[in-house]
Amino acid sequence: MNHSLNDKALKLLINLIEIPSFSKEEDKTADLLEDFLRSEGVETIRENNNVWAFNKDFDVAKPCILLNSHHDTVRPNKGYTRDPYAAEIIDDKLYGLGSNDAGGALVGLIFAFLHFYPKIGMKYNLILLASAEEENSGELGIRSVVPKLPEIDFAIVGEPTQMNLAIAEKGLLVLDCYARGTAGHAAHVREDYAIYKAMKAINWFETFKFDRISETLHDTKMTVTQIEAGNQHNVVPSVCHFVVDIRVNDHYSNAEVVDIVQKNVEVEVVPRSVRLNSSSIPREHPVVLAGERLGRVLYGSPTLSDQSNLTCPSLKLGPGDSLRSHTADEYLLVSELREGIDLYIKLLEEIL
Repeated sequence: MNHSLNDKALKLLINLIEIPSFSKEEDKTADLLEDFLRSEGVETIRENNNVWAFNKDFDVAKPCILLNSHHDTVRPNKGYTRDPYAAEIIDDKLYGLGSNDAGGALVGLIFAFLHFYPKIGMKYNLILLASAEEENSGELGIRSVVPKLPEIDFAIVGEPTQMNLAIAEKGLLVLDCYARGTAGHAAHVREDYAIYKAMKAINWFETFKFDRISETLHDTKMTVTQIEAGNQHNVVPSVCHFVVDIRVNDHYSNAEVVDIVQKNVEVEVVPRSVRLNSSSIPREHPVVLAGERLGRVLYGSPTLSDQSNLTCPSLKLGPGDSLRSHTADEYLLVSELREGIDLYIKLLEEIL
């Protein structure tokens, strides 16, 4: 990648950082992305704050690769010591909210797409999608766009992975659980205690082991993260509510896990959603083999992304480090951006 393109990519990322783009409020960054792609001669399509485009020589008879990343961010946390919207480069570090998650990946995929955009005779079509509402799994994000796209053969989802290949990603299942009993005075004896019922169920969540272990994502992990009951020391409450966070490996669907839970606990179990399932791509898939030839490490990711909204095989890949995501004074190395663009291009050259 030449210096002028490096500079152009860095400028685009800086511009993205300097525009606040919280989930559901990404209209200004969507404007920026539309204007930028059109200035590069790319015809774009936009719906709400999602922007997408097809390669110039798009052929309906060919399979499609989706290149996707998001342009929304979380809100800056209180630990920031810098202005989260003032992009600043110090010793190779580009500071700013969204620089690492997932501005670097998004800009990297954009410039990889531009590299291949005018080429003819490729084996695959390329579809670039800059999606909205990833951070809050919103209704008007990628989920609203996928039904409007041609069938996708496989997807590369841009997230910070140090340019290693996350070939599987755990799903997310959140359960609201309600243990119900009889309210009354604490001095009286009764057998129907909501809190004790909840304790029994919580003990099951702590000790139960799912028997299907994944090579890349290991076990399915359940964690009780919230609990509430009662408002007076001398009143037995009628309800104890607790929340369970479950990270589901690629050997279970979320619906299967809900069924297993409901058969084993004597409390009401209400899933908030069962749609954020685990994602994966076969180890023998051509894009995975291409990544291995380029010396990239394969691993399973515990964090959720827009992969959960895709039904096609997908992998997660991008510059930056997931450990920096959502942290104060977030940054991306400028060298990571440059190396990321080069690796995206080399990876796609292996299969196109």
